[in-house]
Amino acid sequence: MLDREGFRPNVGIVLLNGRNQVFWGKRLRTHSWQFPQGGIKHGESPEQAMLRELHEEVGLMPEHVQIIGRTRDWLRYEVPEHYIRKDARGHYKGQKQIWFLLRLVGRDCDMNLRATTHPEFDAWRWNDYWVPLDVVIEFKRGVYEMALTELARFLPRVNHHNRYLRSGMRAYRHDDVAISAPASSAAAPTPGQPPLAAAD
Repeated sequence: MLDREGFRPNVGIVLLNGRNQVFWGKRLRTHSWQFPQGGIKHGESPEQAMLRELHEEVGLMPEHVQIIGRTRDWLRYEVPEHYIRKDARGHYKGQKQIWFLLRLVGRDCDMNLRATTHPEFDAWRWNDYWVPLDVVIEFKRGVYEMALTELARFLPRVNHHNRYLRSGMRAYRHDDVAISAPASSAAAPTPGQPPLAAAD
């Protein structure tokens, strides 16, 4: 299902744990890592598609998560022609996405990467919120940066040990998760880690 401009409606999912770390999935039989995402089917709302993709790719049910926020408008990226199937070239241009920020209210063990017969990921880990954009495939970096930046305003506060400390003046603790750095200044990628795959 494409819009008039050749973009496929899609949803992206940023799933948080209690420390504001995000779910990072390794694509099946590759060394590429990315956020869960997938297409919106005919008749689905973005929220319905997000909950379906969450179950298909991560194995979580609606009761396992809390929806914290979403992007206001579609975020678009174009897919380079050499990544597009030959039969789709000429009319398929890329993806337009609504991104959702979720908090896991269940447990890590509630995740099941084999919830369907067509798994997307074969491993996962928690990553700092500002994922290093250098490990994201180049044509998706802009959308990742825009989504994380827009959704950052919804981030719950964590580890506020002294409520009288002024904003931005809190001393660093080794167990805090850094959520204030801009996406463009994220840490360098893990040596040897390849870019993310282009599918979905």
